[in-house]
Amino acid sequence: MDNKILNYLEAICAKREYCISDIRQKAYKKAEGDASLADELVRRLTEEGFVDDLRYASAFAREKSALTGWGPVKIRFALKAKKIDSQIIDSALQEIDSQRASSKLERILEAKAGSLEGDPQKKYKLIRFALSRGYEYSDVESAVNRVLDGGSAR
Repeated sequence: MDNKILNYLEAICAKREYCISDIRQKAYKKAEGDASLADELVRRLTEEGFVDDLRYASAFAREKSALTGWGPVKIRFALKAKKIDSQIIDSALQEIDSQRASSKLERILEAKAGSLEGDPQKKYKLIRFALSRGYEYSDVESAVNRVLDGGSAR
């Protein structure tokens, strides 16, 4: 076991969250391609609590929902790409505040609607835009209708 590499990995994990697949890549690179050393480093980091996929996925889901305005579909896809287990992803998505996510969706739709004034395909474009952000169609449809109804009443 190379303590210099382990100390480096512990230090970067103390600064921010990493998932197991990301830290495995960093360990592999620092171990200069020694897969068994990289696996041992990852095992130690996981045992000592420096790396935890559930903690990472939860933080990722909360941040992407609240700050970036991503929907659950896009968050799930991104976490799958990080090789995180489906059950962990499900648990992480449960931590998203649905009220807050819904109002974030409406805010981004209102902003987009402003740029589409006078466009005859406004509703279609808003739906497509929200779907591309990773929201479920049922949530998108009702949010778009609320935004368009509210916009016409002003």
